Amino acid sequence: MRYYAAMLHMLDVEKNKKVLPYHIEYLDKLDQQGKVFGRGPFSDGSGGMIIYIADTLEEAQYMAENDPHVLEGVRRLELKEWEIWKIS
Repeated sequence: MRYYAAMLHMLDVEKNKKVLPYHIEYLDKLDQQGKVFGRGPFSDGSGGMIIYIADTLEEAQYMAENDPHVLEGVRRLELKEWEIWKIS
């Protein structure tokens, strides 16, 4: 199991308002399947980030690219593997 950070950079603020409910519904379903570690918007309104839990980059990419925000061109996707460091 690996973690992948999907940064969703805002491209269209007005269209975002229309697509947002579908984006949240999509993530809720993935969250129920244990595929989301964390998610939320950036406080400056420039987009948001989702941390996906996946076995491979391809699986994470599939989930990220099928997000309604990405499919509808509302946000630009940037996906990177994220390593969690434990601080003691």
